[in-house]
Amino acid sequence: MRIISYNVNGIRSAVKKGFYDWLKTDPADVVCFQEVKAHKGDIDMASIESIGYKTHWFCAQKKGYSGVAILSKIRPDNVVEGCNLEQSDFEGRVIRADFDDLTLINAYFPSGTSGEERQAYKYIWLDEFLDFLNKLRKTRPRLIVCGDYNIAHKEIDIHNPKSNKKTTGFLPEERAWFDKFLANGFIDGFRHLNKEPHQYSWWNVLRPSTRLENKGWRIDYINVTENLKDRIKDVKIYPEVKHSDHCPVYLEITS
Repeated sequence: MRIISYNVNGIRSAVKKGFYDWLKTDPADVVCFQEVKAHKGDIDMASIESIGYKTHWFCAQKKGYSGVAILSKIRPDNVVEGCNLEQSDFEGRVIRADFDDLTLINAYFPSGTSGEERQAYKYIWLDEFLDFLNKLRKTRPRLIVCGDYNIAHKEIDIHNPKSNKKTTGFLPEERAWFDKFLANGFIDGFRHLNKEPHQYSWWNVLRPSTRLENKGWRIDYINVTENLKDRIKDVKIYPEVKHSDHCPVYLEITS
């Protein structure tokens, strides 16, 4: 199974930048989007489905905000919208799809960039989400968790760690949560096979030169439970794909 995770920062904006042409190249069997910023009525479902993808959307109740989606050429056995956490579900942050023994969780983690209140919620959400995953593993032990985590985990995952130590997305508390997440039996899929520096998935749109100079952050992940690590076949990041301030990240897992 070939999986892509991609924060499109608005599906309608991405379409104007050649998104459908990219999708026609068959980039993956399952494509997970975050921050679609649209409701189903705003999206040209027919164009997507004509390419061969069945679509599953979980949109925020607030228009033009958040939202996640799974596009799949493989029919899932089961799809679950949300994670039974009221505010998270109101914001359209989590969608799940089961494929045989695998359960794929596509999540858009909260950002703390708008201020202290949202940063406080981010910490609450992180703990609630990990609790949700741990409970789910009791019945679905083989998990793939992908999405925009809005956290750069290690210094290798950010261009300038020293100047960003007090910046949301690289705060010690956020990175400590990521340590705890991995200690709970999860594997950073990309780093399992690729230990090279300067591998980023997001660049500051307010400073266009940062993408040209590759001064970015790796905040988009496809992680798996430890019982799947030997099934990871390939990982990639695609900075040349430019429909968003993020780029797609890729993981291939054997059946």
